Amino acid sequence: MSKLLIERRPGVTLLTLNRAAVHNNVDAELAMELADAILAFGKDESCSVLVVTGAGDKTFCAGANLKGMKELFEHRHTHSAGPMGFARLDPGKPVIAAINGNCYGGGVELAVWCDFRIVDERAKFGLLNKRWGLSLADGGTQRLPRVVGLGNALYMIETGIEIDAHRALAMGLAQEVVPAGTALSRALQLAEHIAGYSQGGIRADRQAAIATFGLSIQDGLDLEVRLCHAPALSAEAAAGMRRFVEGSRPEPPRPVQAEPRN
Repeated sequence: MSKLLIERRPGVTLLTLNRAAVHNNVDAELAMELADAILAFGKDESCSVLVVTGAGDKTFCAGANLKGMKELFEHRHTHSAGPMGFARLDPGKPVIAAINGNCYGGGVELAVWCDFRIVDERAKFGLLNKRWGLSLADGGTQRLPRVVGLGNALYMIETGIEIDAHRALAMGLAQEVVPAGTALSRALQLAEHIAGYSQGGIRADRQAAIATFGLSIQDGLDLEVRLCHAPALSAEAAAGMRRFVEGSRPEPPRPVQAEPRN
């Protein structure tokens, strides 16, 4: 059986890390499959949104396979995609993490590689690799501070602390904490909603938001002009404005939150 399950739905591709028996940790074989799938999604014009999850209901991803670290740094995608097969890739389209269970080490790096995270109320997060003196090698030092802020990132990196879903929400690591067993269905619901939008503007806005980190405000504004003005004047946008004038007011999605347990 494949270590990565790929399901193509209308407008959406679902990737499932399929190693539940070993907490969906990523070995070299899975890393190569993951990189291949991300590259294929980026080229697939029939799919607009990627959803990433883990098999089972215990663990989203426990990180890299610590028993095969040498192979992770030597496979065919290591230098182009990163040891776990995603860090250096950007499909250019929205990516949602459905955090169906615990998320540790490189699993946190995979989670923050995604654009945003829908999290099962039972999930826990932690850079537990600190217990064995391992550094982050799949973008965690760069993306985690951008998602949760430098202080929170260093708190997680330096202490190796384990936090629950609601602490993750407060830090900005989670965007929604949902009732047990519903993270994937909620992520797919949002993915299908996003896929129903006109994609030109979404992709331009996404690219500008990601690309402007580290730039001055003026350089960022200049890049926004180059990326985002043309989609606003496209035929796709004009059709959307006509729908607005004609009275179209689709309901937006609204957050779903599980209440903290006492």
